[in-house]
Amino acid sequence: MYTPRTPRIVSARRLQRRRDRDAAGRFLAEGPQAVREALAAGAVLELFGTPAGLDRHAELAAQAPEVSPVTDDALAALAETVQPQGLVALCEQVDVPIGEALAKGPQLVAVLAEIRDPGNAGTILRTADAAGAGTVIFAGDAVDPYNGKCVRASAGSLFHVDVVRAPLDVLDLLQDSGLQVLATSGTGSDDVDSLLDGGLLAAPTAWLFGSEAHGLPGELLDAADRRVRVPIYGGAESLNLAAAAAVCLYASARAQR
Repeated sequence: MYTPRTPRIVSARRLQRRRDRDAAGRFLAEGPQAVREALAAGAVLELFGTPAGLDRHAELAAQAPEVSPVTDDALAALAETVQPQGLVALCEQVDVPIGEALAKGPQLVAVLAEIRDPGNAGTILRTADAAGAGTVIFAGDAVDPYNGKCVRASAGSLFHVDVVRAPLDVLDLLQDSGLQVLATSGTGSDDVDSLLDGGLLAAPTAWLFGSEAHGLPGELLDAADRRVRVPIYGGAESLNLAAAAAVCLYASARAQR
């Protein structure tokens, strides 16, 4: 049984750092939900689990290409949560080139432009998946989609959509693929409800979301087809990023169905 000092555990633990994830092309997925979706996607290389975790989730262990029992301390070293759930999978990174993703003709795309908060990024990824988006693009200096908190916040959706890492200047590629590009802005001249009522959200759409602190970079705002705001009908100053993204993505989902 592996302990925290076992070389395999020491090596896997290094994947908690972005530079080591990028160098290895691998990452860790923690908990039964993430492991289940990673297995379904064929991304799991090895499953680490405590005896109790492997017994409790025997159906997942049976699907793994390699199963490595570990001590509770070893599992705690691999996990990033306070109360780990007994399973951590070593996975291959699953992102695809932007050209390959756009060639599939996605009708709804979410672009996370320099969003650095992993919780927000993972939540938007999960919401985009739920709304039927085919592609989620992490653009520019955005958080790593394989950051542990981002993976957990995505609740398995990381394995359901085409995840792309791309430079910030992706708008030409999006527009050349037939997508209208809508930039979210608190001061946008258009609002989501008006576009929905006018039938304009039925078209294939890429939504651009910027960081909660700084919004979208100016060059993306200038190059987008429209600047769109989420209307505020009450006294709140604004919505947080993940909530605003949910409003926009679901407005497109309704219009496209």
